[in-house]
Amino acid sequence: MSAVEMKSHFIELFRKNGGQLRMSEAIAAGITRYMLYSLRDKGIIEQVSRGVYRLVELPPMSNPDLVTVSLRFPNAVICLISALSYHNITTQIPHAVSVAVPRQSRVPSLNYPPVQSHRFSNEAYNSGIENHKIDGVSVKIYNPEKTLADCFKFRNKIGMDVVLEALKIYRSRQQYNLERLLEYAKICRVKNIMTPYLEATI
Repeated sequence: MSAVEMKSHFIELFRKNGGQLRMSEAIAAGITRYMLYSLRDKGIIEQVSRGVYRLVELPPMSNPDLVTVSLRFPNAVICLISALSYHNITTQIPHAVSVAVPRQSRVPSLNYPPVQSHRFSNEAYNSGIENHKIDGVSVKIYNPEKTLADCFKFRNKIGMDVVLEALKIYRSRQQYNLERLLEYAKICRVKNIMTPYLEATI
């Protein structure tokens, strides 16, 4: 295979994977580190984060922080204020990407974007996960109801005013789901705390 054919082959591999690959995935597909660096130096791919590359031809990322964290840490689930922001149920602007990981897992850490990691029990971690396609990447994010329950659990860290504002915005929507809210409140062990606020919003 000529150099030109190899370059076309590797570009096609990127395209088949949504235009983005972790270095480990690229190497497993037969792209050497040298070829990756060569493609980068020629301006064909760009380094999104350490060990994560994407084709330059792709449109700009709509949410690069969530995509970068999800590519680097596939087990991390976007939670708390980052999830509120994704679901448009807060006026807060996240200063870091909040993620949940299983209690026994290694805590994710990045220089950029900054990451705030939280260890969840197995049931709390596994409940309410949705997979959203962002810029061609599958990103795990807790659904709005699970996110609100998590926010009540971490109310001392994020502020009760933020939690109540999110509940108010969520309540104003047509798809208000009290049953789901109570289900996740029970899983997160905040049912007694949440119930008075939920009853006040009925």
